[in-house]
Amino acid sequence: MSVIVCYGASNTHGTAPMATHGAQGRHPKGARWPDVLAAGLSATDEVISEGLPGRTTVHDDPIEGGMRNGATVLPAILHSHRPMDLLILMLGTNDLKTRFSVTAWEIARSVERLVVMAKAEGQVRDILLVAPVPVLETGSLRDVFAGAEARQSGLTDHMRDVAEAQGIGFFDAGSVAQVSAIDGVHWDTEAHAALGTALRDPVKALLS
Repeated sequence: MSVIVCYGASNTHGTAPMATHGAQGRHPKGARWPDVLAAGLSATDEVISEGLPGRTTVHDDPIEGGMRNGATVLPAILHSHRPMDLLILMLGTNDLKTRFSVTAWEIARSVERLVVMAKAEGQVRDILLVAPVPVLETGSLRDVFAGAEARQSGLTDHMRDVAEAQGIGFFDAGSVAQVSAIDGVHWDTEAHAALGTALRDPVKALLS
């Protein structure tokens, strides 16, 4: 039996594309990417979804609040599910919000800080870093993410460099999925299915 924890934000939670800002729809259980991933693994493997809408890498959110700083919560998550075989880390999208004013390089460095923290806690055997799907400035969240398309330039490559430097696995979610034009951030069920399916072989390789 292997324990896999998926640590992310709204797309790990399964938040559905928002026709209006603040909508709280969620894709049904089984359609979210961690569930799709689990369906392709051994029946004895446990895939735990730890997705919080609005979660950042290392930033407190001055508008939404709600313990959304991923660095603050990560140690508790690691010890809640110990011992863990694999941590799948997919964060960075919410750092692109205008309110945080950070660059792609800084987001990647923030993700690296989470990787270092996870290693230091000593509760996880391996880590898979997943670069998030690029956002679009469109739909109900276009004002929240104003300027994000420019700021995210190079983010995937920077995250790939982090994974290489830290000796961990890497996967580019944008290579198999795209955001919905409804809000420019969240995914439809087809994108969830695509990512969950694509991650099965990399996860199996890291668990073997």
